[in-house]
Amino acid sequence: MRVLHCSLAQTTRLWRTICRWWKEIEVLIVTGATTGKGEANHTSIKHIKWTARGYRNSDNYKSVILMRSAVRTAAGHSSRNQLPH
Repeated sequence: MRVLHCSLAQTTRLWRTICRWWKEIEVLIVTGATTGKGEANHTSIKHIKWTARGYRNSDNYKSVILMRSAVRTAAGHSSRNQLPH
């Protein structure tokens, strides 16, 4: 509540943001569930699509996207299956 007593623009904005997102913050605190994996997948997809730009042949474009996606998936699976050091 001390945030409200400071009349700085930053603290007021922080308070409004916390109030606006409180339901989502509470879900995170209670359940520990986040959208992190989905966001990471979305970023990976955007990066893969960006690196495949410039291909005039749509089949080559699709092939590059699928190949890079498979490489990322395989790399993710292999690192998860390794024993801790």
